[in-house]
Amino acid sequence: MARPRNNPGDLAELPTELRPDRPKGDQIREILEKLTRSLAVGTVLPSERVLAERFGVARMTVRQEVDRVVAEGLANRRPGGGTFVAEPRPSRMLASSFSQDMANRGIQPGAKVLEHRVGAADEDLARELEEPIGTPVLHLVRLRTADGDPMAIERTALSLHRYPGLDEIDFGEKSLYTELSTRYGVTLGMVSASIVAAPPEPGDAELLEIDNSTPCLIITSAPRTATDQVIEFGRSIYRSDRYDITVAYRAT
Repeated sequence: MARPRNNPGDLAELPTELRPDRPKGDQIREILEKLTRSLAVGTVLPSERVLAERFGVARMTVRQEVDRVVAEGLANRRPGGGTFVAEPRPSRMLASSFSQDMANRGIQPGAKVLEHRVGAADEDLARELEEPIGTPVLHLVRLRTADGDPMAIERTALSLHRYPGLDEIDFGEKSLYTELSTRYGVTLGMVSASIVAAPPEPGDAELLEIDNSTPCLIITSAPRTATDQVIEFGRSIYRSDRYDITVAYRAT
């Protein structure tokens, strides 16, 4: 593990204020996530006190979001040494969609669409999708169920340049990967994913019908086709008390 560097993240690169139309905690977490990805491993992050003063929020609000970033594996804490950018976690290989996985287990999959909108890819999302900045993207959020019970919240983004017309499909009734296969000839290849344990957001806990302290699996993935083209970029949360992840990887 890299030793923490004494120079904290540059505050000049952080926003000077938060937007009033979005939850402050969500914005602080996104800022911290982006900061950890822009700094070298081992760089010390700004302290909770400094961040609380900068954004005019309670220190507890900052601490909760720092806890989430640590739980996601993007940062580490060291007693007396602050919070610093963590070493990247190793990736795993996932081999099936949610619907396929549930069907293989003899369970009826289901979906409730929570968000279905089209937007333009910013720099970060364009990089993940390997598309130009500004590419039209379908943002899809679904509550996934198993025999009617809430199991996961899947959040994903797909290029409409690559899959034109995808935004016209009702994914409350249809499987995403079945449509990608039948309409666009997509064959699932390698799935590189990061899987970490973390507590759910209060809103996610309510949707999943679990307590805020129930451990969950946060899966960030960018599956590729058999011809090595990015299919989607997703970040989903699964109930760890009801769902297990099977991974396949090649030992080195």
